[in-house]
Amino acid sequence: MSLLSSVRTALDFLFRRPQVEREMEEEFRLHLRCRANDLERRGVSRVEAERQARMEFGGYQRYKEECREALGTRLLGGLVADARYGLRQLRRDRGFTVIAVLILGLGIGANVAVFSVVDTILLRPLPFREPARLVWIEGPPAEGGLSSMTYSGYAFKEYQERNRSLESVTAYMPFYGPSDYKLTGRGEPQPVSGVRVACNFFETLGVRPMLGRLFTPEECQKNGRPAVLLSYFFWKRQLSGDPAIAGQAIELNNNPVTVAGVLPPTFDFGSVFAPGTRMDIFVPAIMGEIADWGNTLLFIGRMKPGTTVAGTQAEANLLFPHLDFNPKHREWDFDRYRARAQSLKDHVSGKLRRSLIVLWSAVGLILLIVCVNLSNLELARAAARSKEFAMRTALGAGRRRLVRQLLTESLVLSIAGALLGLGFAFAITDYLAHQGSIALPLLSSLRVDGQALAWTLMIAVVSAVIFGLAPALKMSDKNIQATLKESGHGTSEGRKHERVRATLVVSEVALACVLLIGAGLLLRSFLRVLDVDLGFEPDHAAAIKVDYDDSGANDTQRADRRGAICEEMLRHIKSIPGIEAAGISDMLPLDRNRSWGLGAKGVEYNRKEFPEAFVYVVTPGYLPAMGIELREGRDFKWSDTATSGRVVILNEAAAKRLWPGQDALGRIAEIQMRDTRVIGVVSDVRETAVEESSGPEIYVPITQAGPVGAELVVRTALPPNALATSVMRVLRSLNPGQPAAEFRPIRQIVDHAISPRRFFVLLVSTFAALGLILALLGIYGVISYSVARRTQEIGIRMALGATQRHVLLGVLARTLRLALVGIAVGLTASFAAAQLIASILFETQPTDPATFAAMAVLLLAVAFAAGYIPARRASRIDPMIALRAE
Repeated sequence: MSLLSSVRTALDFLFRRPQVEREMEEEFRLHLRCRANDLERRGVSRVEAERQARMEFGGYQRYKEECREALGTRLLGGLVADARYGLRQLRRDRGFTVIAVLILGLGIGANVAVFSVVDTILLRPLPFREPARLVWIEGPPAEGGLSSMTYSGYAFKEYQERNRSLESVTAYMPFYGPSDYKLTGRGEPQPVSGVRVACNFFETLGVRPMLGRLFTPEECQKNGRPAVLLSYFFWKRQLSGDPAIAGQAIELNNNPVTVAGVLPPTFDFGSVFAPGTRMDIFVPAIMGEIADWGNTLLFIGRMKPGTTVAGTQAEANLLFPHLDFNPKHREWDFDRYRARAQSLKDHVSGKLRRSLIVLWSAVGLILLIVCVNLSNLELARAAARSKEFAMRTALGAGRRRLVRQLLTESLVLSIAGALLGLGFAFAITDYLAHQGSIALPLLSSLRVDGQALAWTLMIAVVSAVIFGLAPALKMSDKNIQATLKESGHGTSEGRKHERVRATLVVSEVALACVLLIGAGLLLRSFLRVLDVDLGFEPDHAAAIKVDYDDSGANDTQRADRRGAICEEMLRHIKSIPGIEAAGISDMLPLDRNRSWGLGAKGVEYNRKEFPEAFVYVVTPGYLPAMGIELREGRDFKWSDTATSGRVVILNEAAAKRLWPGQDALGRIAEIQMRDTRVIGVVSDVRETAVEESSGPEIYVPITQAGPVGAELVVRTALPPNALATSVMRVLRSLNPGQPAAEFRPIRQIVDHAISPRRFFVLLVSTFAALGLILALLGIYGVISYSVARRTQEIGIRMALGATQRHVLLGVLARTLRLALVGIAVGLTASFAAAQLIASILFETQPTDPATFAAMAVLLLAVAFAAGYIPARRASRIDPMIALRAE
């Protein structure tokens, strides 16, 4: 019989046991009737024939056992019996069972939740067709942010034609912002977030629309028919899930646009390419229009079968230096293109790999601490059952039988804890999946799936073995005489048994120490991030997307109209009670960014050393509204118009780059090939990430440069929501088409930027706190149990002259001795573990002495607290009562 057949037969027996038993008995009776009939045909009477048949056959029970053996169900039946016995034992000891299941539930639940996060971000393939063939191509990180990592439309077309390693190349524009579009024609204008994608974007990814079709080539041409693809959630939310929407027209920015189709709910652009953001619509990037806009595109390729990322990189190294930025103006090619190719999966989740492994390791430590704790509890519980095991041994039960019984009980406990843990894991993953503010990729698809369930089963079994094996081996190793001797009156527990429990406590303290120090380093690193000088004041400031019409015949007319509108808008906004300052910028720090070339007039730059600067197109009043300090010079004025002299404000990094050691005020800079006078210098602002230092930045007036959006920033001591109605009333009075946008607190933008670090620190700190509590319980349990077992011994010592103080100090000394040994082991292990997280720390040394010392003192204090209660109880033992108990 094959293994599979054996398992199937055993399971069949397990679930159909009464029926199988009946069938066996029917078979036996049929055999007896046949034999009796045979004897009757030979002339024996019916009664005598049946008697002889029964005598020849023998008892049913023996044949039943043989049949069960043949079916391979004896072991299974024994396990079932052990499980039932274990359940009765656990039901009898309800206090222990509740605590053990709760501890296991916390440990296993944390493990399953973190495994689900790791599986979603690191292990599971991306939700595209053949995702392993998708490759991400961008420029190497440089000073210019996104502008230096993107390519022009001309370069895109050339790369599509010249490459031989990719089956297809597509692109999208990452310079989008929240609410760049507005849905009109359906009542109050609604803000809409959209991204421009190349015509073959979805074909390259392998995404098919749920309704309708993808873009046609005609819709991707200049002056072609406007079209849009809708995300599933936008379609459900704004269009009530209209099944006939494909082919119909909706209004975007007051213009009719044909809905080509609706994308499936499994496609979430934000979760893959822009974590923490929501994308509502997708519009075709018209290459004939955007080619002259400069570097605007990021590339994604689908490799041909058999092609590797290394091969794609090698080809890109040859091709990209020869791609044109703009063939009409080759004099603008200050630096030739370069490319960095990596698999799309690595691009999406590669940066988080080390952090996720740290998180996974942390919950692994938690599970180990849980197992050590339970192992200690099981040892104490098994010691109380020593007579039971001695009796079973005397009746013939072997060591394997006892070990199996104890492991089965552990497995029952572990499965109960796993079921509780699954409940915790479902709650945690559901909560995290709906946290759109956490900038982690693929988080919206987080769930407890089949792999997580398999992981749960595996760690439940492994945990049962880890915390059940040591007590099982320990108790089954005892001989009857020793057991009776230890359990008799007047004896304390064996020294060997105490040493085992002490060793477990030391291990628990050491594991908790590693976890605490790791969490301490991450927390200290996070506090350093919070202490970073952002260059602006995020508190008491909020931004809202504003819309206006600055159309005109030429740039000068548009700039004049834009200036007049913004001046009028800000004049009304500032008159609202509670608003202290207000200004407008096309981009906000730590949000999207772009860069322009920046040079000092009269300086010849090497082609590869021409400075790039982040650009903010702003109005007067923006700097005080954002809390950006003006170090010298002046703010912009409304008199800085398109026809007056061009002016600019630099940050300190740009001033030092252009004129090192000199005063930049009043000097002439070259921006977009135009002479521009420096009228002010402001503090450096963190523009792309809180952890990254500031690069050169420039602020140009909205009346002299074209913005790519408009964010109204107000500074107020009031909650932004309290001003929303008044502000929206003013905006609507100036522009009835103003969409119903909401205020974004600037602090929220900062929080979004640091949300991944906050997420990991929060989880690891929670696990460390859990580990500390478990260590406290473990120390308390061991010392308390030890005091209880030594009550008579302590009573005798006190009767012989020992004082309460001596007893108290003696118990505390033993507690601290165990804790110090565990801390010493933990500190040694922590030095090695800290090196593994060094790369994710910010301005914090992995051997930070303050963290190591603080965590060691904390653990020692917890150990003291855990040991003090049993020590105090021991010091209050009445010798007479203890001796009478004897």
